[in-house]
Amino acid sequence: MAKVYKKTSGNESIALYLGKRDFVDHVESVDIVDGVIKVDPAELEGRKVWVYLACAFRYGSDDLDVIGLSFRKDIWVKRMQIYPVVGTKPANTPMQEALLKKCGDQGHPFTFTIDTNLPCSVGLQPAPEDAGKSCGVDYEVKAYIAKEADDPDEKISKKDTCRLIIRKIQFAPGKVGAGPKADISKNFMMSDKPVHLEASIEKELYFHGDPIPVNVKINNETTKVVKKIKITVEQTTEVLLYQSDKYSKTVHTEEFAEEIKGESTLEKTFTVIPLLSNNKEKRGLAVDGRLKDEDTNLASTTIIRPGMDKGMQGIMVSYKIKVNLLVSSGGLLGGLTASDVGVEVPLVLMSPKPADVPVE
Repeated sequence: MAKVYKKTSGNESIALYLGKRDFVDHVESVDIVDGVIKVDPAELEGRKVWVYLACAFRYGSDDLDVIGLSFRKDIWVKRMQIYPVVGTKPANTPMQEALLKKCGDQGHPFTFTIDTNLPCSVGLQPAPEDAGKSCGVDYEVKAYIAKEADDPDEKISKKDTCRLIIRKIQFAPGKVGAGPKADISKNFMMSDKPVHLEASIEKELYFHGDPIPVNVKINNETTKVVKKIKITVEQTTEVLLYQSDKYSKTVHTEEFAEEIKGESTLEKTFTVIPLLSNNKEKRGLAVDGRLKDEDTNLASTTIIRPGMDKGMQGIMVSYKIKVNLLVSSGGLLGGLTASDVGVEVPLVLMSPKPADVPVE
């Protein structure tokens, strides 16, 4: 194996082995989480070894947990007893066979199946001065030593546990639909003729970091001059679990000095590229789940399938492109606000499927 992820408990009685930390949601199914726990029974003192996989939403930093309150809400949890062995075990996966060679005769395999209706890993970007783990949805595999699987009266010492954060990720589908289009006609004071604005994108989905061509058509039937075209990409984040919280943040904005004189038209394509690297200082921006301090990207669009429980998603992310016009009268058309004269088209942002990820 190219790499093995290992975490050992403080007392060195148990160790957790995983062959990967990214697990792909293929829409109809999710990669199984298959790993191995190495158990040294010498220090168990009659206790058992358990392992759980949890999907949780964290809405407070680690330093707040010391006051005795939990700032973590479990969305979904599965547990199993690893040692002593109980019942029959399924056949080992190739990954588990490779991991068992690493930990020898004391290795015990485990397998979890993640429900398809659970959210993908996503975090809310902290401010530069913030410390501790950021808010968001994450997945955790934890092995621990205890008398019972989940006894609220049993205190489990940190030295009796070992854990690894994993990610549930989703890649862009193979088939992409046609792009959306929006248009509007607006009259304003001192003119009986409108300005017509149309905006569209060629396809509904773009990959993170790819240029996004925005097609703009303007028919200015007035006598005023359109001086600028402003294009903005907005991310809307809806936090569903601890309160009803929905907000939007601009992830890209750009002005184009295009002059469209009265009674004339313009048809042109403008290119925008929304990037996380240009938004590092924005607190609360949704980003794809990350492991430790590695680089990531803007959060992928949340894909809701028919029958899914929206409330189970924890955090939902969507994007839109806004196109607005500025005119020579010293403000926006007819003194109206930008939202009154602009158009919006929805945008789906996701990561491409790597060549080594099989198609389900």
